[in-house]
Formats: sequence, C-alpha cells, structure tokens
Amino acid sequence: MHRIDTIVHSPYLPCDPDVADYNTTFGHLSPWQFGGWKKESLSWKKSCYLHAGLNPASPYRLHGPDALRLLRDACLNGFAKFSIGCSKHAVMCNAQGNVMADGIVLRIGEADFTCFFLNPYIDYLVASGRYDVTGEDLTGKTFLFQVAGPLALAALEAATSESLRDIDFLWHRTSQIACEGRSIAVRVFRLGVARTLAYEIHGRIEDAHEIYRAIWNAGQPFAMERIGMQVYGMHHTEGGFAQSYIHFLPAYTQDRDFMAFLGGRTDAYMQDLPGSAGAAIEKRYANPVELGWSHMIRFDHEFVGRAALERIVAAPHRRMVTLEWHRDDVLAVYASQFLADADLAFMDFAANPIWTAHNSVVFSDDVMAGEALAGISSGRIFSYYYRQMLSLALLQPEYAHPGTMVEVLWGPPGGRQQRLRATVARYPYLDLPKNADIDVKNLPEKNAAQLTLNGISGNR
Repeated sequence: MHRIDTIVHSPYLPCDPDVADYNTTFGHLSPWQFGGWKKESLSWKKSCYLHAGLNPASPYRLHGPDALRLLRDACLNGFAKFSIGCSKHAVMCNAQGNVMADGIVLRIGEADFTCFFLNPYIDYLVASGRYDVTGEDLTGKTFLFQVAGPLALAALEAATSESLRDIDFLWHRTSQIACEGRSIAVRVFRLGVARTLAYEIHGRIEDAHEIYRAIWNAGQPFAMERIGMQVYGMHHTEGGFAQSYIHFLPAYTQDRDFMAFLGGRTDAYMQDLPGSAGAAIEKRYANPVELGWSHMIRFDHEFVGRAALERIVAAPHRRMVTLEWHRDDVLAVYASQFLADADLAFMDFAANPIWTAHNSVVFSDDVMAGEALAGISSGRIFSYYYRQMLSLALLQPEYAHPGTMVEVLWGPPGGRQQRLRATVARYPYLDLPKNADIDVKNLPEKNAAQLTLNGISGNR
C-alpha cells in the first residue's frame, strides 16, 4: 500500500462539509464548485459573488528608496501620477516585448508598495542588486477575497457598516468589518476581472475565516453566491480580460538570466501544452499591444522592451477578439463520442482544463482561414448566460473584424482533427456596464438594492 500525504484544506476560507468537489492547484484543497457552475456563473450578472480561490495571489511587498525606480524601469506603465491609495495594472516585458509578468501594484506609502501576481519576476529584479529596495513574499501572511456583481457594493457596505462610494475604480483604502464582537481592519480595493462592479478585500491571514464568514452573512440579503475555481477561470473570457495561464503564458524561457534565477527548473506549464497549437511554447507568448493594453503604455521613460513595443505599435499586429463557436460543429464533437473509431478529442464541459493539480495550463488551438494560420484561440468556455461556446483569440488583423468566419482546429497534433467554424464576435462579449464606467455614487442604497433583486431574476 502506498502512503498518500494528506492535502490540507485551504487556510483562506472555512471548510464546508457540504462541498465535495475540490481542486488542488495551489497545494491545498479549494472548492471547485459550491452550488453548481451554472448558478455560480450567473452571480456576477444578477447579484454578487464571494470568491477566495485566488489565494495565494503571489502577494509581495516592495519597499525602499528605489522601489518606484524599479517599477519604472521594469513596467511599461506611466508613473508621473501614482498617488498613495491608487493602483496600477503593472505590465513587465522582456527585450522582445513579450509579457513576463502582469499584475496589480497598490501604493500603500511613499516608498511602500504591495504587488500581486508579479512574483517571481519582481523578486528577480530585487535580487539583481541594482536597487536599494527590500522585497518580502507575503504568501501565507495575507488574504485576498473578491466580491463582484451588481449588488457587490451593497453587500460590502452591509459588511463594513459604512459607505464605500468614495472608492473610485483602481483606488483603495482601509475599512473595518465587525466579526464576532470585534472590528477587524481590512483594505477595500475597487477592482475585478468579472467586468461588472467588483471589489477586493485584503487583510491578515489570521483574520481570513472570520472576514469570509462576515462577508458571506452580510451578502445573504443580496443573493450572494460563493464561486469555485472552475467558474472563476471562466469569467475572464466572457469579460474580455486576457489572463496569463488561461489565455497566454509569460515568456519566461526567452530570458536566460531569469531562468537561471529560477534554478533552471522547468515548470509543469512548459511541458503541458494541450490543444492543436502543439508543443511550441512560443505560440502561447503575447505582447501587451495585441492583448489590448496599448492604452497603458507610456513611452515617456526607458523600460525593458520599449524599443520592441515601439516597433510593434507602428506595424500591423495581432488583435484580441472573441470567437463564437458554431453550435452545430460543437455538437458534432459530442456526437462523435458515440461513434466507434471516429470520435474526436473530447471537449470538456463547461470549459477547457485551466486548473490542474499542480499548475495552470493554457489549452490553445490554431485558428485557420482557409489554408492560412489566422491566429490562436485559448480560454474556451460555455457561457450559460448567453448559451454560447466562446473563446478569446489572437488573430492577424485581416481576420479580426466582427462577423469574419474562421475555423478552430480541434484535436491534438498527430491525432484526429476537425475544423470547427467560429465567428469573430464583439469584444468584450459581456454586454453589461464595466466596473470603470459605473458611477457608484448613484447606485441604490442597501434597502433599495435588495428590492432590485426582483428585477434581476430569470435567465437571459
């Protein structure tokens, strides 16, 4: 008999004995789903959700006299304005202009920043010795919860017992949440990838379970749902937020020095490259221009990758689009499973594999236009809200116009393959007001928000 080490439950949220479906991507048990993926996937359109599965979010504290200079040298973003209490979607590239890391940087103090999803690349920059800074990995010391959906603000105001309408998009501040007779300090941050109104709650790991329960209890009058890892990985495609490890891979292997810093290890994602795009990892790399992030680039300072990005911006380049897969062709894939010696590769429902036991994978398929390779498709999901099979695709500009028909090559290289028709659709696909455009000062107060639930019922 072989011994199997015990996998502990996530330290970031309370254990629910009624949840039976778990994922172990981050080395602990995280719920794969709570009330079912269909119900969970409607939450950010109709009510709101609470999610803890993003932990650990590679939290990293950067502080010291040269902290801002390090960020300026490494990021394509502009830093002429970066006030305490604000944040940036920081994007770091290599010399070829491909994304090495992208995540969020919160300015906490004059020389104090908290970063998410920039590690280990930011730790590599700290270790270079070029900057008078200190870096601290905060994994296991802090938590991050996400609350998103049209009633997210009402739920959080109920949890904090204060108005949060002064927090603009990308801004953050401290607040308090009452838990079992005491008030616990948290940071409320207005951000989210669900496209709709969304916030994050940050705090100390010691308080994680109490804060989670308090938010969950406060959210009950607003039909709050808990969402698991499966659905969280799906809403990036609907909302048009290209996400590393779902739609593209960071270009680690293009930087020999960084690979040496990692000890030359080959991460699992470099070996697990499913889909018809095959084993060429470079096909899954992307630059910020084609990912739709050109508006963030500021050529007013020197940064790694600037020369390459200047060339990319000035020339025709791939564009991010939504693909709407044709129903009949998708159904034919499932029908083939009943045909002996004629079945195509199975199409996981409701989405391509994203989270695996030890890593996140990018399932990518070639997109064809006749005999020409038009681009690459990733992040396929079934949208229950729209009843459509969708993916994001990076296409050559001549094929990136809405209404253009292309074909997704389905099936692994060397195996049975089939071309599935797809149409270039609107991008982003989710046609609800996005977080950045919502004037929270005019949203209904708590009691009025509860009444709006009567008008948000039913499916699309």
